[in-house]
Formats: sequence, C-alpha cells, structure tokens
Amino acid sequence: MRRVVTAALAALTAVLLTSTLTTGTAWAVPPGIPSPSTAAARLDTLTVESESHQDTYSRTLFPHWITISGTCNTRETVLKRDGSGVVVNSSCAAVSGSWYSPYDGATWTAASDIDIDHMVPLAEAWRSGAWAWTTAQRQAFANDLDGPQLWAVTDNVNQQKSDQDPSTWQPSLPGFRCTYASAWIQVKWAYDLTLQSSEKAALQDMLSSC
Repeated sequence: MRRVVTAALAALTAVLLTSTLTTGTAWAVPPGIPSPSTAAARLDTLTVESESHQDTYSRTLFPHWITISGTCNTRETVLKRDGSGVVVNSSCAAVSGSWYSPYDGATWTAASDIDIDHMVPLAEAWRSGAWAWTTAQRQAFANDLDGPQLWAVTDNVNQQKSDQDPSTWQPSLPGFRCTYASAWIQVKWAYDLTLQSSEKAALQDMLSSC
C-alpha cells in the first residue's frame, strides 16, 4: 500500500537496530515533513473518494506499540526523540524531561501528560484504504518513525482530535496548521490513502496559511 513498499519494513528494521537511550534534542519534530509546495503537489495526486468499511474497524488491527530497541517501545522512542533533556530508567520509561506540544503550544514535564498522536488516525487510515492492507503493513503504519506520522502532544488535545480529519479538527495554534497539513498530506501520500473532498478542501485552506 505504501509507495515505497519494498523499503517500508526495512526502514522500520533499521530504526529497531539503531535507536539508543540517548536524549532527544530540544523540541524535535518528526522527520519527512515536506515543503508546502511539495505538499500541495502531492495533495493533487491523491484520490478523492468516499470512505468505506467504517463498521469493520478495530484498533487491534494496527499492532502498536511494538518494541523498537531493548526495552523501548514506539511510544518511549518518540518521547525521547521529541523531548528535551529526557532521562529514562532501565525499563525505558521517561522519568524526567520536557515536551512541547505543537498542537496547542503547551509544555509538559511529566510523560504522563503526553500522548503519541497518529497524525493520520488509525481509524481514518482504515476508512481511507488500510482495510485492504495486511497486518504487517498496518503495524508498520502504526509505528512509523521514518515519516511525520507520530507526534508527542498534550494528551487531552489528542483525545479531542480522536479520529477526525482536518475538515472537522485542526490544531488550535493557527501558526502550526501549515505544518500539520503538510505532515497529514505526506502520510496519506506515502501510504497511498484516499481522502474526502471536504478533507482536501480543508487541507488546501490550511496550506494557504503557509
């Protein structure tokens, strides 16, 4: 399903082998966010169609959080990657550090206040084509550290977003909406997912703020 299908699992394996217990850089962001112009061009290549298979979705169809390295799973790896001054214990749980949530501009010093958001929610991906994927492909999507799919954000903001697309939910910080749209488009493009007409219109409007 992904455009670079042959590289997807290999890239994930590389992350498994190279992740360490080093601290994250200050206010890091996920990799692979395209420029607004590239995002706009990729948006125009996406297929617009109605969503389907809503009634057959289950979160368990997307195995996560998987072990990345040693005792560290995907959540813990993102907390280290995107936090500042992160210290972890022998179980890889973050015991101190700080995290900036770009969705709402809040800064937190307790990992329990942070959720790892799937930029394109798992249920949204399911409705947009992931229903036809294999379990291995869904696992790669749910634990993707190579693109802008996983974000450390304020927990209740992530819960407010839930499985909504940009036509019904956008970050409260207007200055971040350009980046949000670019990241959303990149994930849908990389995994060859469809989008609705209302979703496309919202993304185009968000890109106009860049």
